[in-house]
Amino acid sequence: MQNTKKGYLYLAICIASWALIPIASKEILSNLDNIQMLFYSSVISTFVLFLFVIFQKKIKLLFSYKFEDYFYMALIGFIGIYFNYLMLYKAFSIADAAVVFILNYTWPVFLFIFSIFVFKEKLTIRKIFAILISFFGITIIITKGNIAKINFGNIEGDFFAILAALSAATYSIIGKKKDFEKTTSVFFYFLFVLFFITPTLFILSSFKIPDIKSLIWLFINGTFINGISFIFWFKALEHLKTHIISNAIYLTPFLSLIYLNIFLGQKIFISSVIGLMFIASSIIIVSIKPHALD
Repeated sequence: MQNTKKGYLYLAICIASWALIPIASKEILSNLDNIQMLFYSSVISTFVLFLFVIFQKKIKLLFSYKFEDYFYMALIGFIGIYFNYLMLYKAFSIADAAVVFILNYTWPVFLFIFSIFVFKEKLTIRKIFAILISFFGITIIITKGNIAKINFGNIEGDFFAILAALSAATYSIIGKKKDFEKTTSVFFYFLFVLFFITPTLFILSSFKIPDIKSLIWLFINGTFINGISFIFWFKALEHLKTHIISNAIYLTPFLSLIYLNIFLGQKIFISSVIGLMFIASSIIIVSIKPHALD
């Protein structure tokens, strides 16, 4: 399989996995708080990823990195998982959910902007136009078409949502630039998250045994949504240009609506379909290269 095709496959797996976040969060947070959720999910992710390391016979690779590499892995784990989720959950707890979603989904925009400076990716009118269309599409989906009613009035909540978006873009850029072996590095990301979240659990929350329903969703969250998907995410970043990823990732919230309709019976609005059309058009724009615009 060609590298570009592999990249699209890896990206599709990430989108399909991350679209489950609203359902998993809803089911888990009904029994646990956000810190407890991150703690248990990280335990499961670390364990599952360690099994992957063993299965792929990469144990020796765990000890082959330099001190500088372990530092960057700890940094990615802190910024991309620990800090990102704590900021995002905090934003959801104090601000309007629709506003938080919109601000959080500025992270593909930041990823695109950062890649221009870090990887010298070419800035073109076509790319800028496409990502603006994607962002407009996701805004239509999240607001159910009532864009004028959105109120960015909670400065603290908006600030936390923006911090989460910046952290998501930053860890993606660092991970792509360092280009570690994917399975072992992602294992270390979550191992370091455990080092950060464990004291946080006992300082800011408490230890609580989850119920059976929450355990099932914690397993799904820790195994697929968080754990394995991160391997495929960095593989996608390796094989695809970031402006393509930045547009395609906007399919995630729409797929979430489909999941919510299937599992929880939530209605899919016409505005969501319209938003999807905007997102799909932006993907077409960046996939077909009109040299006149470049």
